[in-house]
Amino acid sequence: MGNLVAIVGRPNVGKSTLFNRLTKTRHAIVSDEAGTTRDRQYGKCEWCNKEFSVVDTGGWVVNSDDIFEEEIRRQVLIAIEECDVILFLVDVKTGVTDLDMAVANILRRSKLPTILVSNKTDTNELRYDAAEFYSLGLGEPFCVSALTGSGTGDLLDMVVGSFTKEMAEVIEEDIPRIAVVGRPNAGKSSIVNAFLDDNRNVVTDIAGTTRDSIYTKYDKFGFNFYLVDTAGIRKKNKVNEDLEYYSVMRSIRAIENADVCVLMVDATRGIEGQDINIFQIIQKNQKGLVVVVNKWDLVEDKSNEAIKYFEKAIRDRFAPFTDFTIIFASATTKQRIFRVLEEAQAVYETRTNKVSTAKLNEVMLPIIEATPPPSIKGKYIKIKYCMQIPETRVPSFVFYANLPQYVKEPYRRFLENQIRDHWKFTGTPINIYIRQK
Repeated sequence: MGNLVAIVGRPNVGKSTLFNRLTKTRHAIVSDEAGTTRDRQYGKCEWCNKEFSVVDTGGWVVNSDDIFEEEIRRQVLIAIEECDVILFLVDVKTGVTDLDMAVANILRRSKLPTILVSNKTDTNELRYDAAEFYSLGLGEPFCVSALTGSGTGDLLDMVVGSFTKEMAEVIEEDIPRIAVVGRPNAGKSSIVNAFLDDNRNVVTDIAGTTRDSIYTKYDKFGFNFYLVDTAGIRKKNKVNEDLEYYSVMRSIRAIENADVCVLMVDATRGIEGQDINIFQIIQKNQKGLVVVVNKWDLVEDKSNEAIKYFEKAIRDRFAPFTDFTIIFASATTKQRIFRVLEEAQAVYETRTNKVSTAKLNEVMLPIIEATPPPSIKGKYIKIKYCMQIPETRVPSFVFYANLPQYVKEPYRRFLENQIRDHWKFTGTPINIYIRQK
């Protein structure tokens, strides 16, 4: 069970810079203009052998010219509802502002572990200025500089230390966990209800111990798995529901808890930015994938050309990972929903596919010989042997080369595509490692 850490604060205090620092990426675009971050950023961070997820609440302020308190209040409330630890970022150079005060008031009442972070403390003189943040009533301000990284190690110790939740799994059974995820209104609840046929009694609700996704046991028609439902878990009355933020936060939880994700796309609206966000979270967590184009009964043109066009559009947007099944279904008329379950089950089983070392070498080595990795600085890269690593969560292959550091991403993708062409790994990610022979 992953822990979720949210970075909150008013615009331009350096949330994205801190996010990039913690996740060791440069995903979030950083600039001096307030309101640069438009999308919710989501990433993984590992510290002291503990892995947790970080969400940068940056792009939650809708109009950047006139940033209301109301908007920021709403983000903070959502972060409190959904997260385990909050990093409240303030800017030591501007000191305490009214907006900081307003946020601190909400956080003090929330009882959620909150760490006050005084950012932009680039010099020792500035450390003395951080003392004024004691007035926020959230304890000692942690001095860091997200830009240079000073103080972030101590901050991470503090974050990991304040996780109250143990990394315990709620469910130990060895059966697949399938999550239904997607944008608001793509039909998640409807398809879950269609699967369960609400009046059947084979449903056991195991509420996650940590206000997480709800597991529902499903065992009929020869299937046996848990549905991890993100759809209508908790109706909020406290917060004027802002569907977009919730759907991302909620999806993170469900995806981390699942083996296979069923990503719902609304046929009447096509593929949108939000779908791609959720797809990327599935990718980062290396989960199996089945894409369901729902509400197919509402689409007028159901010709083969239309289907081909739709499939191509989805694969183009999700590239380079294109080896997954797309099912055109309708939750209301129950058209093809049975196939969704069959595919999800198949993807789960695909994750455990094994390719014998002899067969792998027999097929792959001639291909590698015919199209070797491009030579770099006059050095030729030779790959002489490959094998599948046993007992991994995701099918993983290792290729032994004389100069592994020169094998670049495009060639890895080429190797992955060759493996996909020769063996069935539909819907599951594959890891390719190049090691010194």
